Amino acid sequence: MMFLAANILIVDDEQAIADLVEVYLKNENFNVFKFYNGRDALNCIENEKLDLAILDVMLPDIDGFSICQQIRENHKFPVIMLTAKEEEIDKITGLTLGADDYVTKPFQPLELVARVKAQLRRYTKYNTSEPLREEKLIAFAGLVLNKDTHECTLNEKPLSLTPTEFSILWVLASNRGRVVSSEELFHEVWGEKYYTNNNTVMVHIRHLREKMGEDVQHPKYIKTVWGVGYKIDR
Repeated sequence: MMFLAANILIVDDEQAIADLVEVYLKNENFNVFKFYNGRDALNCIENEKLDLAILDVMLPDIDGFSICQQIRENHKFPVIMLTAKEEEIDKITGLTLGADDYVTKPFQPLELVARVKAQLRRYTKYNTSEPLREEKLIAFAGLVLNKDTHECTLNEKPLSLTPTEFSILWVLASNRGRVVSSEELFHEVWGEKYYTNNNTVMVHIRHLREKMGEDVQHPKYIKTVWGVGYKIDR
């Protein structure tokens, strides 16, 4: 799949890193908007049509978490967080605020490019303008998922989901009545190998439940099967 027209935002106050990422992205024919501070990045977000953002957590003026939060107020395009910290709380914070993925510094530029492509594939897939087909619509128990328009409603109220959240919910709903393991869910959504200490799925499930207004102790839709995975059986 080609992404010749994709506009990528990269913001990192470490200029050498931002410049290196820009080179690799441009080599893949992406259009790059590069900034070394948060304020200029926010201005770009408001004035340009972006397809994906790569945000460093630590910035001199506005941290990446705040930028991610502001993006999610009006936009659905994927967000990848860059963090130099190993603390799990930073990764959890980013995912909870609506980030779709995170990469810990130091990283291989080719790995970041691969993650960018993976997020764009998912985003493009769920925002296609093809005519609606029956297999692209799931509806049951007040929950409606439209894979073509990337729209989700619960009891006729729209849910604002990120591409990753929509993808997780689609996989679970498509396998209604069957337990989907964390490994399978991670592979289906992220397309990568799952590691047992990876809590990415758990964080996204928790955020998804919050948006759905689920009771954590007694969820109506997404249920946890301890030691196995998750399922929707309504």
